[in-house]
Amino acid sequence: MIENMNTQTRVVIATVLSLLVFIGYDYFFMPKPQVAPEQNRTVKSAAATATTPQTTPAAQTPTATPVQQPVKSAAAAPGIDAKVIATVETSNARLEFDDLGRISQMYLKDIQYRTEEGKELKLFNSPRIPRPLEIRFSDPKLNELAFKTPYTVSAHQLQIGQNGPGDLVFTQNLGDLTVRKIITIYPDHHYDIDVKLSRPVPYFISPGVRPDLRIDNYTVHGAMIEEADGTLTIIDDGDAKGTEAFRKARIAVAFDRYYATAFYDFKNGMDVVVNKDAEENPILFVKGESAERTLHGYIGPKEYKILHGIHPELSKIIEFGWFTFIAAPMFKVLIWLHNFIPNWGWTIVALTLLIRIILYPLTYKGMVSMHKLKELAPKIKELQAKYKGDPQKLNAHMMELYKKHKANPLGGCLPMILQIPVFFAIYRVLLNAIELKGAPWILWIHDLSVMDPYYVMPILMGASMWLHQRVTPSNFTDPMQEKIFKWLPVIFTFFFVTFPAGLVLYWLTNNIFSVAQQLMINRMLEKNKKVA
Repeated sequence: MIENMNTQTRVVIATVLSLLVFIGYDYFFMPKPQVAPEQNRTVKSAAATATTPQTTPAAQTPTATPVQQPVKSAAAAPGIDAKVIATVETSNARLEFDDLGRISQMYLKDIQYRTEEGKELKLFNSPRIPRPLEIRFSDPKLNELAFKTPYTVSAHQLQIGQNGPGDLVFTQNLGDLTVRKIITIYPDHHYDIDVKLSRPVPYFISPGVRPDLRIDNYTVHGAMIEEADGTLTIIDDGDAKGTEAFRKARIAVAFDRYYATAFYDFKNGMDVVVNKDAEENPILFVKGESAERTLHGYIGPKEYKILHGIHPELSKIIEFGWFTFIAAPMFKVLIWLHNFIPNWGWTIVALTLLIRIILYPLTYKGMVSMHKLKELAPKIKELQAKYKGDPQKLNAHMMELYKKHKANPLGGCLPMILQIPVFFAIYRVLLNAIELKGAPWILWIHDLSVMDPYYVMPILMGASMWLHQRVTPSNFTDPMQEKIFKWLPVIFTFFFVTFPAGLVLYWLTNNIFSVAQQLMINRMLEKNKKVA
């Protein structure tokens, strides 16, 4: 029976199935939103809430290699407060360090990142540990002592200008062991950390748990490791299996939709261990054994220009999910267009136009095929009535009819099928691009990363989709299929109501260009028909 389906039937099925897959993927596979409690500027050590890592490695992934695990730190410092002892100010951020030598909080000053109340944005809003730069020793007694012994710091206040970095030195005296953390902080949120021990002992240092500012059903949040061979392993929150280890990893990052905290070492690599907390969220550690170890870190927004400016490879932190192979180059094109078009809304319009131009040859062939099939619709109905009880003869005569008139029954739905992965890719790009946060377009659209507050754009999108149906040749032979197809604009309108304005703008612009293209080709074909 599949052979007997006309092109319009296939279009309906492809559209409905893609919509169902889209909704089902979001519902069943995307992480659910979490509500994180506010955190005061004095941060609990939270050692009492630390999970119990495995004392022996659990089942490893095929590419993972066993690494000794961090020991339990739960009994190290129950009820002890870790107080802020140092503050670092840059032009667009403020970092606070506590007396356990960790980054306890980061505040983003830029207007783009401020809260709805206009306050500076805090990167961490829950008491989860570990915090960035937290060290845990393999020796339980040494680890317990480390969580009870505060660090001293070389300076309590540090101002960093745009011309160069600044240094903080944290020192901890653990009897026969002295720990020094020399942290070099740069204006663009990246830093170097040199860990120096008076004698070599095994320990683990963490880039910290992921920020928890933007967690939703539509984007990935958790941890990502770039392995030595360039493979990207992503572990979503709630999916951590236990102990996994990766030798010579290049990047270890914990992230939410817009923000990240990471370690990276592109030259020597890192031995990364992934543990899990009580909610099966991934927790990252980097193993250290020698008396001296140097790492590079980043904490802040996942903004392409910042990450690419630090190191081009670091832009891999911006993750697009299943369609990264399409979304990543599309995102780079979007960034490139923005160099010439300052407004992100018009940049999205320009990207949509560029995609339409690239797909035009296939779209043209599809539209020509739809016209031919429309002209053949009466003859197809005759064949369906004549061979109603004999599907094999019906199929044979329909194939003969298509061949005689050089019509391709699949040609009309090919452009639609090709647009499905493109839509998923642009969906990921526009959801994950922090560049759209706080970016205005025109009139009432002041933030392309959130939904249209007045629902105007989704309604216009539905209207443009309906108009596109009106000007597109149809060859329905089944009234039920025609009714379903006519209801699609309404379904899509309700589906797009809660989508970010930037994504709705893409689909609205795509529909407008489709209508213009369809009208142009309709006139061209009618003219050719008259001439013939």
